Amino acid sequence: MNTEVFAARHIGITERDLPQMLETIGVENVEQLINETIPDDIKLKKPLDLPEGISEHEFLNHLQDLAKKNKVFKTYIGLGYHESLTPSAIKRNILENPGWYTAYTPYQAEIAQGRLEALLNFQTMVSDLTGMELANASLLDESTAAAEAMSMLFEVRSRQQKKGDVVKFFVSEEILPQTISLLETRATPLGIELVLGNHEDFDFSDEFFGALLQYPGKHGQLNDYASFVEKAKAKEIKVAVAADILSLVMLTPPGEWEVDAVVGTTQRFGIPLGYGGPHAAFFATKEAYKRNIPGRIIGITKDTDGNPALRMALQTREQHIKRDKATSNICTAQVLLAVMAGMYAVYHGPEGLKYIANKVHNNTKKLAKTLEAYGFEQLNSAYFDTIQVKVKNTKQLKEVAESKSINLHYIDDSTVSISLNEAVSNSDLDVLISCFLESHSLKEKSLGEIELDEAIPFDLQRKTPFMAHEVFNSYHSETELMRYIKKLERKDLALNQSMISLGSCTMKLNAASEMLPLSWAEWGNIHPFVPINQAEGYQEVLKSLEEQLNVITGFSATSLQPNSGAQGEYAGLMVIRAYHKSRGEEHRNICLIPASAHGTNPASAVMAGMKVVVTKTDEKGNIDMGDLTAKVEQYADNLAALMVTYPSTHGVFESSIKQITKLIHDNGGQVYMDGANMNAQVGLTNPATIGADVCHLNLHKTFAIPHGGGGPGVGPICVAEQLKPFLPSNPVIETGGENAITAISGAPWGSSLVCLISYGYIKMLGSKGLTKATEAAILNANYIKDRLKGKFDVLYTGERGRAAHEMIIDCRPFKANGIEVTDIAKRLIDYGFHAPTVSFPVAGTLMIEPTESESRAELDRFCDALLSIREEIDEASADETDNVLKNAPHTLGMLTSDSWSHSYSREKAAFPLPYVAENKFWPSIRRTDEAFGDRNLMCTCTPIEEYMEA
Repeated sequence: MNTEVFAARHIGITERDLPQMLETIGVENVEQLINETIPDDIKLKKPLDLPEGISEHEFLNHLQDLAKKNKVFKTYIGLGYHESLTPSAIKRNILENPGWYTAYTPYQAEIAQGRLEALLNFQTMVSDLTGMELANASLLDESTAAAEAMSMLFEVRSRQQKKGDVVKFFVSEEILPQTISLLETRATPLGIELVLGNHEDFDFSDEFFGALLQYPGKHGQLNDYASFVEKAKAKEIKVAVAADILSLVMLTPPGEWEVDAVVGTTQRFGIPLGYGGPHAAFFATKEAYKRNIPGRIIGITKDTDGNPALRMALQTREQHIKRDKATSNICTAQVLLAVMAGMYAVYHGPEGLKYIANKVHNNTKKLAKTLEAYGFEQLNSAYFDTIQVKVKNTKQLKEVAESKSINLHYIDDSTVSISLNEAVSNSDLDVLISCFLESHSLKEKSLGEIELDEAIPFDLQRKTPFMAHEVFNSYHSETELMRYIKKLERKDLALNQSMISLGSCTMKLNAASEMLPLSWAEWGNIHPFVPINQAEGYQEVLKSLEEQLNVITGFSATSLQPNSGAQGEYAGLMVIRAYHKSRGEEHRNICLIPASAHGTNPASAVMAGMKVVVTKTDEKGNIDMGDLTAKVEQYADNLAALMVTYPSTHGVFESSIKQITKLIHDNGGQVYMDGANMNAQVGLTNPATIGADVCHLNLHKTFAIPHGGGGPGVGPICVAEQLKPFLPSNPVIETGGENAITAISGAPWGSSLVCLISYGYIKMLGSKGLTKATEAAILNANYIKDRLKGKFDVLYTGERGRAAHEMIIDCRPFKANGIEVTDIAKRLIDYGFHAPTVSFPVAGTLMIEPTESESRAELDRFCDALLSIREEIDEASADETDNVLKNAPHTLGMLTSDSWSHSYSREKAAFPLPYVAENKFWPSIRRTDEAFGDRNLMCTCTPIEEYMEA
């Protein structure tokens, strides 16, 4: 074995495994299997034009060389991004721990109680600091959270406002520039009219439904918005506030003004800058809007035994249920980052946060007073951590500052703003002050004891307590925090425990060598708005990744800005929209979407201002060509796009795909390919070859960024030549095409830090390794399919009986035995496995995707588990519900109880197959009561006694 070949470490199947697997499938070799799976007319004619793979050692050396090209300055730019200190205990035990970063979205609550508790902590922290009743489990970044607030307030307009077509939304000129750009992107297709202005001059007209304020303002000015909110309420104008999370430790929380929503980012709670992300945004609102709040909410319910349990609440309001009726397409949260930010609050507690906030604020006052003592004018009448200073010439100041490795925010030729953070020391302040003195030829002088005046008016000083719950006041030593994190980790099943075979979600290995650089300061501590020449290492990685993705997709250009798959969908459709507009065909607004599409597809299309028309699928799960043709002909004059997933959501390479894309093009439309199943394409076919014009790629699926319990995600879009000019821009750092649409996310290159992972994945696998990985994914899926043959029916296969990289098994016939698909999913927990995707895209089914990184031994364990469950199904009857499936999962508490009244043995319940005893996973709760949790919604840490009385 060549120990330097990364593919051998990443791909689970060995040459020794192949003969029996091929025999089980019934083919001579892998080439035959691929030929029987992928239509000939879309196969690539030559290998990917990428270099051969390099070893892990070579990659890490390469990344170290690139890291040296990044200049890590002391950066005081602010604008929503600040240097923060990640406690080592959190970095080591969460960020660098596969038990946390390889977990999946907590749809199966019974095996996700640990991260659900961590997210409940996050929600409680946000609710307490903002003074709001309800918070979600995180959003993508502050700018997109602000846009979601605008959309929500638009949705909840009064009946009279909707009837009167009230569409104006006031945006304070104090709002961050990247947020304003993103608001423009979101507002236009929804018919919202943005009005930018000074909040002090706002006339509170009946033409407005909402307003957005920044607290503190973009350059640090602190405003009291109490009277603004009072006047707005009187006119039924709903108000959202974008707030700095650390400032809320010291400032009056916006909830006390009775605002409708508070948004922001938790980046400065221990999350690296990472050249723009990933960071966890927050969104807090009133309980009255609980069914309108975007994203995910963690709530408290009870399990079968009546014990407290956590789960994702109110899921019927999410995009995958509401589809084209959804007002948000939010799918990926930033769970890993939210967990870290919440744990930062747990570790420091309210007193620790007060110490940090006071330190930042006092340093800012000290800086302001020192500069004033030297004759500089400080413009902010009230501030928390950011001041504005008048200088003779910012160009001269910039030269001096950059010579001392310092970045400031230069507002204009004579004004600079300085934002301080928790990492600023006294010596840092001295160097900072020296920049002003040197650039203005002033000599240092003895100033004596500087008296620090109050910079926060009394009315804006926080007077209410926060984070009083025990969890924020118990784990302040490293030992205690480490044990608390471990306690939560033990409640969760992640990829380091066993295979997670989720169809459409591609839970593959996230290699340690890809992950390690995320902890390096040269990558973590770069502000997204530094001059480009300070981020040469990042620029090389990001441009190389764009080129790699261009080669893999066959397209001409890539934008890495979208920081989730759903956001990539939206970006792709907005680019198509801009393309049609440039050709004088703005009337094209019909988006055709197959019935089997992802739930985010219809929601994305509606957000992009398109009208969704659903097309049928035939009995084999393919797009119904007759219905599609009829719909295309019906809407030809207004056809904007077709959204298609390939291979299909049913796990099949449809042979008519080129005929489909040609039909769309012939009628003036563009083809958007959802990249969810790119895992089955890389190196064998590509979106350009099938005739698509744009696709998004889930870097957190196909390209190895870990799911992190439900985020981070990255959803870049790759486009054909005609769409290249419209790729998204950023208002601070130039990026995008020559006719670029406005911003899709806050940072110029989205979640840059985790792009290192995908860059490494492609770099180490190389051309041959990438292709081999795709072949292994298809091989593994067909191996499982044929091992289960005769016991489970596969719902859809290709024309030659093959699956793509995933398959759907039909569990509906088992209803005759009283068994539902959910029973099978829960019973798999007893066997040590996370369930495959349940009831998507077809109700009553399981969609299985094994990925290329699983070994044959693990595939066999999974198949053995399903075959054993099949026998248990045969033993069950609709009349007798006391069986292992209906009672699953079985907890340690059940098994060790003095009483056992079930008709089967404890051994059968807990150890149904011999391998289970070697590596037993114990769920911490029994099945959750979903309905109870929705009826009695509680989304913050609350004394259990108070909750259980509900």
